[in-house]
Amino acid sequence: MKNREQLGPIDTLSLVDKVEMRLMQYFKENNLKPGDPIAKEMDLAASLGVSRTVVREALLRLRTLGFIDSKKHKGMTFQEPDIINNFERILEPNLLGEKTLKSLFELRLILEMGMADFLFEYVTSNDIAELEQIVAEEAAANYNRNMFSLDKEIAFHGKLYQISRNRTLQRFQDLLLPVFEYHYQQQRMETNGDYQYSSGKFVNHKMLLDHLKTGTPDTFRNAMRRHLEPHFDQIFLKKR
Repeated sequence: MKNREQLGPIDTLSLVDKVEMRLMQYFKENNLKPGDPIAKEMDLAASLGVSRTVVREALLRLRTLGFIDSKKHKGMTFQEPDIINNFERILEPNLLGEKTLKSLFELRLILEMGMADFLFEYVTSNDIAELEQIVAEEAAANYNRNMFSLDKEIAFHGKLYQISRNRTLQRFQDLLLPVFEYHYQQQRMETNGDYQYSSGKFVNHKMLLDHLKTGTPDTFRNAMRRHLEPHFDQIFLKKR
């Protein structure tokens, strides 16, 4: 008798993928809002024609992503996911590849360059006073004018993100800090902590603050670009 290939198990993972996609489609088609109830596992399994085990695994994925809330005696409800929280779970520099880290670092530079209009729209006298305090502390610490100091960068730029009044942007900035620190250390090793600016002058935080106080979004953007020049060069020169 001719040998036949043995039947292998059904790819349950791909089936779970399909159920997950179908549930997401169902949420969108029915325009579910946070707090809306979701059918029980048994009912979903019957409607989809799959086992409860498959449905349970698909629901677990969606719960992990934040689309589903489940409470005892109340069943499952749909909820708006916390997108930043999902990033926080996986964004660990030591576990990410160089390409991903580089892409995330570039994203941070893009955000820094794009916030100027929001800063000028929302900045208050109290914000200016806090930035002046940060700059004064830099001066008191004999901050080197020709290179970055990581703690001062975090303090000053973190305050700028707060001024934007965009909570998602603020949380994203906190999320990207480990990536920024990683690239900062890489840059220090490559340049030995020194960098020659194209204009011959480092645009420091006091200069950025002066533009925020008396300049325009465009002058601030230009100053920020010069301030971040070492980071841009690190990226663009590696590309060549």
